[in-house]
Amino acid sequence: MLILRTLQTQPLHGWAISERIQQISDDVLQVNQGSLYPALHRLERAGLIDAKWDRSEKGQHVRVYRITASGRKRLAVERTKWDRMTQAIAGILNPPRERES
Repeated sequence: MLILRTLQTQPLHGWAISERIQQISDDVLQVNQGSLYPALHRLERAGLIDAKWDRSEKGQHVRVYRITASGRKRLAVERTKWDRMTQAIAGILNPPRERES
């Protein structure tokens, strides 16, 4: 979900995806390259993202990933599930005060 959300705003190469997630989360989340690239390949095989070879600002060959229409739909579904889950957890952690008899 984090990768799809990151790619929602613009296409990025792998390292930039990792950096962006770390930046947006104020360094709380750090995506390990050993986890990122297998996840990117799974998302690509599922048709949620696609990729093409390009050149970075420094002239290096990089694979640039972008979210597909299917990826946008999946992100919306997963975001709804996430919102429901966080609301449920918040309700358990912060229950309304019970009425005193």
